[in-house]
Amino acid sequence: MIAIDKTTSIKNALIWVIMLICSLTLCLAMIVSATQDVKLQRKKLVSQLEGYISIIAFNASSSILQDNADIEENRLSSFAAVNILHNIHIYKKQPDSNALSFFASYNRRDIGPYPVQFDRIQQFITPVISSNYIEITKPISYEGNLLGYVYVRASQEELSSYIQTRILLDILIALVALISAFFISSRLQRRFTAPIETLLSVVQKVAKEKNYQIRAPVAPIKEYNMLSRAFNTMLDRIEQQISKLQQAEQENRQLTLSLEQKIGQRTEALKTSNQELLNTLATLHQYQNQIVETEKMASLGQMVAGVAHEVNTPIGLGVTASTLLQDKLTDIQKAFDEKKLTSSQLAKFLSESKENLGIIYRNMERAASLISSFKRVAVDQSNENRRQFNMLQLINEVLLSLRPNLKKTQHQILIDCPAELELDSKPGPINQILINLIMNSLIHAFEHIEQGEMHIAVQVKDNRCFLSYSDNGAGVPESIKKRIFDPFVTTKRGEGGSGLGLHLVYNLVTQALNGKIQLESTLGAGIQIQIDFPVIVKTARLAQK
Repeated sequence: MIAIDKTTSIKNALIWVIMLICSLTLCLAMIVSATQDVKLQRKKLVSQLEGYISIIAFNASSSILQDNADIEENRLSSFAAVNILHNIHIYKKQPDSNALSFFASYNRRDIGPYPVQFDRIQQFITPVISSNYIEITKPISYEGNLLGYVYVRASQEELSSYIQTRILLDILIALVALISAFFISSRLQRRFTAPIETLLSVVQKVAKEKNYQIRAPVAPIKEYNMLSRAFNTMLDRIEQQISKLQQAEQENRQLTLSLEQKIGQRTEALKTSNQELLNTLATLHQYQNQIVETEKMASLGQMVAGVAHEVNTPIGLGVTASTLLQDKLTDIQKAFDEKKLTSSQLAKFLSESKENLGIIYRNMERAASLISSFKRVAVDQSNENRRQFNMLQLINEVLLSLRPNLKKTQHQILIDCPAELELDSKPGPINQILINLIMNSLIHAFEHIEQGEMHIAVQVKDNRCFLSYSDNGAGVPESIKKRIFDPFVTTKRGEGGSGLGLHLVYNLVTQALNGKIQLESTLGAGIQIQIDFPVIVKTARLAQK
């Protein structure tokens, strides 16, 4: 919609259009005419100078041959009547070299001498035109032999004066033409706008008084009369429509009363139904949250089972080594008591004791390391607080907790993560995300594949962490790909699959980490999951030390 303060009147528009057309036409015509005229006058001036310099060169040849500079000076003085000639130089070529020497000159009295132009003489063979002067030279020759040069420096004052006079005359003509155009346009706009003002007053009266029986008058303009007839026809139809609307309004009032009663009844019924739906949705959300928490605990239970299996091996080896050491110690004690202990037995005992203690130390240290890693993973899974951590160390701890599940298979996990990457974020949700993604691949993607491959890549850019997870497993069917993050969506319905693994991952990414997740998959070609969430990048601890 056009704002009122940006509109214009036909009066002003008509005047300005006519004035603009006249101004542009006059300016263009004057510029073209003046340009062509200036070029013509300058061309005439150059031609005139070329005539003068040709005469001077012809006369100077005899003076140079006779080596009589006085005669040539007298001849040049006759050019005092030509006001445009300021300086004339005649240079003589030395017979034994190409060097030039000054021979004769003419300088207008009010101008004075001008420096010789030996070095620039060749530049002025073609006339050189500057802002105030024209400089030109011409060789002096006799029977094909070069005798010297004539140099002429002429003023453009007369040409400049002519141009100023021409511009003033053009401006005067333009002003007269514009005044005439303004007068004519003013007369025209009165003829054309007067009927429009009459029609406008009729329209304003109809709008103000709501009297649709008024009609627009006839005017001596054909287009205006067409507009008036159309306006009068519109008023006739408005009168007819008003009478029909009054009848329709009466009918609408009656229908509105009956509709309001029906709407009230149905609104009450909808309120009751909506309240029941809200209660049902609240119950469903509560059940869903309980099931998601159960899924988290199941994941933690799997990890605890792995702890027991992994820790048993180093502890068992330590117990075996300590038992063997105890038996050896008993034998040594017996030999010592009976005074049968030899140096070779003692040396053998010390060697075996050292070896057994090394086995016990290594396995106890391994068990302690496993328990420490499992403890960090367990704490992170149940804790959603922010802390600073090393991303590669976090991934390795997750893989260590899943080692009982992974070592039963031939699948490989490839990790692409900078070793020094220190982040400030929530490690708990990241732990759970990685565990669920890897377990999802083991259970679903590699069900019928003996040797699969999973790839975890981490990059950080502009304080956002880009975690990429992919496998080369079975992929996701098209039928569920769009619903893959919805709860209870699974391909193992009735076979132990809950359908909450990827839903839990989606909630952890979008809610706990405030990030985004996207899945791409082709059936038979694996999956690619892109996770993007905000982090705070910290300086590596090694670098700080």
